[in-house]
Amino acid sequence: ASTTDAEARVMKMANGGYNPAVNVQLATDTASRAIVGVEVSNQGSDSAGLSSPMRQQVEARTGGQVQEHLLDGGYLKMQDIEHAHDQGVALYVPPKPARNRLKRGHELEPKAADSEAVRAWKQRMRSAEGQEIYKERAASSETVNADLRTWRGLSRITVRGLAKARCIALWCALAYNLMHFAAHLVGA
Repeated sequence: ASTTDAEARVMKMANGGYNPAVNVQLATDTASRAIVGVEVSNQGSDSAGLSSPMRQQVEARTGGQVQEHLLDGGYLKMQDIEHAHDQGVALYVPPKPARNRLKRGHELEPKAADSEAVRAWKQRMRSAEGQEIYKERAASSETVNADLRTWRGLSRITVRGLAKARCIALWCALAYNLMHFAAHLVGA
């Protein structure tokens, strides 16, 4: 826990250091590049079961059902693959690299103990089509993140508390969506 913000947690930063921080999660529509989900947590790991609540938020906001969910590799959790499969959602998330160097590159090979959900995920991620679909994550999520950090002020959050940090993240997402779609309307 942080000594200055009881809701922040000390997390590892991109520069290798450790600072009090919060974790901002975004859901982006790959077709329109609209931000359709925003969450802020004090969990330092993305694999802390954050994908299912984000899908629920997106479905509540859009009134639609998420059918495909592209996730960063840090989100991989077998329980999430099982849960998404049960909901009829195809997850696209790369496998974690094998710790043993000799097994690297074989993470998606089916194993006898794999459940139906895990086998389907492995098959999907091994396929050329699955790999092409997964490329959309970087093309949408990473460009949106870069825009938010560079142009919308979502770099260092200087407020205390998760509710205030969530408000900042929502404002930044709103500014991004307004500017993004306004630019498309002007160009149309």
